[in-house]
Amino acid sequence: EEAGAAVAAESSTGTWTTVWTDGLTSLDRYKGRCYNIEPVAGEENQYIAYVAYPLDLFEEGSVTNLFTSIVGNVFGFKALRALRLEDLRIPPSYSKTFQGPPHGIQVERDKLNKYGRPLLGCTIKPKLGLSAKNYGRAVYECLRGGLDFTKDDENVNSQPFMRWRDRFLFCVEAIYKAQTE
Repeated sequence: EEAGAAVAAESSTGTWTTVWTDGLTSLDRYKGRCYNIEPVAGEENQYIAYVAYPLDLFEEGSVTNLFTSIVGNVFGFKALRALRLEDLRIPPSYSKTFQGPPHGIQVERDKLNKYGRPLLGCTIKPKLGLSAKNYGRAVYECLRGGLDFTKDDENVNSQPFMRWRDRFLFCVEAIYKAQTE
């Protein structure tokens, strides 16, 4: 029960203990609540905790804010030995705040000239360490191998060993080469 309450607090109001600024807000209104705990069948000292959050904690239409709020730093919470998110239920009223993509799958298919099958892609690996030239080579090999697209891993930005502009130029070259062959 204590661990479930700590997870709910850490991922909502941000504290599991009383601080002086608690009196400056209606804390109860914004607290996550651990409303049920069940033991995991056949596992000693493992439990499933059910946590609910007030919708006011989340920016409307922001998947990033939703997931950052719920799983952002709670997985590094030292009070717990292990933690796993197994289910997430989003109320329809909150789901309706998401705008969706600016255009549908048909626009993507038209851009790629790919129809009648799933679009296939991958994230280039290793995610860090390749030179811009070798990153472009990996993109080329993926496209020539039949993939429709590749994407950068979240950690890929403009590191000294692979600057964004250099990577962009090698990737453009790879795309044109793969398309013409």
